Amino acid sequence: MLGRILANFKRYTFLMSQMVSRDFKVKYKRSVLGVLWSLLYPLLQMAVMAVVFSQMFKFRMEGVNYLVYLMTGLVMFNYFSEASNSAMTSIVGNFPLMNKVYIPKYIFPLSKCLFVGINFLLTLIPLFIIILFTGDANTHCVINIYYLCLPFAYLCLFLFTVGLGFILSTISVFLRDIFYIFGIILTMWQYFTPIFYDITILTPQLQKVFYLNPLYHYIDFTRSIILYNTMPSINNWLWCIGTSLFVFIFGCIIFKLKQDKFIYYA
Repeated sequence: MLGRILANFKRYTFLMSQMVSRDFKVKYKRSVLGVLWSLLYPLLQMAVMAVVFSQMFKFRMEGVNYLVYLMTGLVMFNYFSEASNSAMTSIVGNFPLMNKVYIPKYIFPLSKCLFVGINFLLTLIPLFIIILFTGDANTHCVINIYYLCLPFAYLCLFLFTVGLGFILSTISVFLRDIFYIFGIILTMWQYFTPIFYDITILTPQLQKVFYLNPLYHYIDFTRSIILYNTMPSINNWLWCIGTSLFVFIFGCIIFKLKQDKFIYYA
């Protein structure tokens, strides 16, 4: 069965690459700066957030570069937010194409996550610029050997997002209200993820609730390396791989069980 899945995936690799390329062309069509916005946007966002949280709300973290703390969380959450939203609408948005020619339906949400993933990799460039050139003598971050573990956190985030994208795109076929419901859920999810603040300001009971948020573990994994120059704990590794694989496999199962009924709701 696994061999059949891999063969099918390889067969449609070219089609998926074309869909990702199409999304790039559509996104940056008639844009003067084009793909440079993938670099400028996080920098501009950082500037706004820095003013709001560092100057207006006076957020501080002792011994930590707050700009890097903020940006590591924002970059990862922004990928999750944009990719999951794009994957959710991918099936409904491609109903006309699905009615004309056979295309494996999983390609649509997967290609959206890959497209946003490429943008995510581009946003890592300004993030590392911030890491290298901000902070004082006590908070300046340095590149260390543990950076080799960062792709693991990004892969777990990708698998989690793809799995959730499969679930959301399936639900959206049968319940279009999910477009609005998930927008509200994302807003709540953002505030329940320690992007702007440190989880230690919460009560121990509330911290236990926040530990159930998979995004917390992916971001915390990254911050352990970038901000604290330490290897993430074993629990952190297990939470990351466990939550990502569970949601990915569950999403694949749900999508496969329901995909043959999509065409009846076009």
